[in-house]
Formats: sequence, C-alpha cells, structure tokens
Amino acid sequence: MLNIALFGAPGAGKGTQSDLLMKKHNLVYIATGDILRQEIADGTELGLAARNIIEQGGLVSDEIIVQIIEKKITTNPDAAGFLFDGFPRTFVQAYILEGLLLKMHTRLACLISLEVSPEVSFERLMNRARTSGRSDDTEDVIRNRLEEYEKKTAPVAQFYKEQDLYFPIDGEGTIDQINAEIEQVIEQELRKTLFNVVLLGYPGAGRGTQARHLARKYNLVYLSTGDMLKEEIKKGSAVGKQVQGIFDRGDLVPDEIVIRLIEKHIRRNPEANGFIFKGFPRTLVQAYILDGLLRKIHSSVSFVLDIQCPTLELIKRLDARGNTEKRMKYDMETSTIVHRLEMHEKVCQPVVDYYQRVVAIDGEGTPDEVWGRIEGPAEEAWRKVR
Repeated sequence: MLNIALFGAPGAGKGTQSDLLMKKHNLVYIATGDILRQEIADGTELGLAARNIIEQGGLVSDEIIVQIIEKKITTNPDAAGFLFDGFPRTFVQAYILEGLLLKMHTRLACLISLEVSPEVSFERLMNRARTSGRSDDTEDVIRNRLEEYEKKTAPVAQFYKEQDLYFPIDGEGTIDQINAEIEQVIEQELRKTLFNVVLLGYPGAGRGTQARHLARKYNLVYLSTGDMLKEEIKKGSAVGKQVQGIFDRGDLVPDEIVIRLIEKHIRRNPEANGFIFKGFPRTLVQAYILDGLLRKIHSSVSFVLDIQCPTLELIKRLDARGNTEKRMKYDMETSTIVHRLEMHEKVCQPVVDYYQRVVAIDGEGTPDEVWGRIEGPAEEAWRKVR
C-alpha cells in the first residue's frame, strides 16, 4: 500500500500535485479541508462544529479530524493507498496518522514537502481569493492561516525527518518540474518497501510448499519458525533441548524463544525484498509482536494468506508425513495430531480475525492447483506494494 502525505504552506500547490499523483498511482485522496467543507455543506454535526473554526482561519480540533479521516480510510478497505493533503498539520496529528495507519497494518511511505516562500504563498492565495468565492479566502484569514502554519506545523517536519521520511521539493518551479521530482522520491521509496507475507493455516495445510513458491517468485526471505527451531534442535543448543520437549508434547513454543530467532534472521537479511512468515504469528499476542518487529525496520505486513483444509484431510496428511523423513514427533500418533490441531484452533482463530484483509485459499488438491489459486491474489498484493 502506497501512502503519501503532501506537506506545505497554504498555496504551495498541494492540490495540483495531488491530482497528478492520484491519477498515476490510483490513490484515495484525503484532504481534510475538502472533507470538512463537504460536511459543512451537508449540515452534519461535524460540519457545524468545524464551521466557525474554519471561517476564522483556525485549525479544526483533532477529535473532529480523527473522525473524518478514519471514516474515509475504513470506507476504502481495498485502496491501493492514500494521499493525505493538509494532514498531518501538527505534531499531535503526526502521531494520530501513525496510529490510524498502524491499525490498518500499513505505514506512511514518505512525506513530501512543497517548499515555497511566505511571499509566494500569500500572493497565490490572494490570486485564488479573487475567483474562489470561498468565505475563508480573505486577506486577514489568509495571513492568519500562514501564521498558524508556521507556528503549529513546523514541528511536523522534524517528526518525519527523524524517521527519514521527509523530502523537501522546490515548490516554485513549473507543475511538470515539481511532479517529476515528486515521482523520483516515490520511486526511490517504493524500492525500499518490503513485501511481507503472513501465511496462516493449520498444520498439514501445505503452507511450507506455498511459502517456497512465493519466496522464489518475489525473491523473499522465507522464515519458518518450525525450520528455525529444528535447526536449534539439530545443533543441540540449549534452546534446541528446551524446544525438543515442547515439540514432543505437541505444545506451542514460548514467544520469548520465537521472537529472538525471528529477530536474528531479520537482522541477517538487511537487503531483503521482504519476508514470508510461516508458523508465526500463531496467537493474537504474536500478531501484535510481529507488527512491533516490522515497525523496528520501518515496515508492516503486506499480504495475509489463510490456506484452509478440512480436518480429516489435515489428519490424513500429517499421518502420512509421519511415515517420511520430514516427520515431526507429533506426526507419529493420531492422538498427538488431534491435540495439535485442537491447540491450533483454540489460539489461532483470533489471528485471522486480527488481520482486516485475509485472503482465504482452498488448500485441497495438488500443490500446483493450490498455487494456481494463490498466484493471482499474491500478484495483486505485490503490485499494491511496489
């Protein structure tokens, strides 16, 4: 998901550049000013609350802003991304935007600031005032808006500079020149955007096979908690010895162990295009943990797949695996297999509920047939990210 914030003083040209960006990248446009004016025109409760503030050139309260933006975001769940024009305007709103995007398991790709002098901003706004017919386009209100911008919005720049997401662009060039510079920034940031896939499903659903398909196609790093843990057992490490007993009982490995292993493997792959997580998260707590792990590398979950199979099919597959070299201890007895599936059902359903957009895939059939069902949704998710 491509999320961009356009930053700059009133009159910097954000609206013009927004039109170009929306057409090229198919983004949902979120301009707090436009939305609020529509609320006022519709006579809504939010509109009435905001009317007097806007007419005086002040900034509308964060409580109102949060409500209108969250409404816009949640009513566009399949958006390729969002373009924020005029938001965030304050340091507090920067944190609000972080929270709203995190709730959707995404993040801001960049904040692009159109830099113009106060004199140019004032001249542009006065020229617009002569033809706009807007009640808030008067000389006194314009000066107040520019003063408010300088006083309250400057700290926002520092907020995003500290995250290396702030990109200043000369806003006094031609429209085409400015747009070309903006597109360079977006292309540069898209190359940094990781494609992170979470693969959900019961043991025996075929997640490992499909994870390797995805890893090959998109050049991703495949992180299987099961493989990591088996590696520790094979090495005979202290962690491996601890895990062996847990595996023998068919129980879930404690989060503290899994987190350390995942962090270690993420650090080993700083140049990765993204990661595929199989076997993690298995619980709601782990879903929150994964969000935290990815936030540390300025990333988020991009695509969630849930491979579904009937219980009897899962038992048959795990029982058959118990007779191969790939068997695990809990594959060798039907009672242990059933216990494993029961444990999974108990703790894993909240994970499916946690992710707002989960693609459910029928896991019955050959691996190639299942891959055929995955390939289309995966490609669509990849295009949204890149």
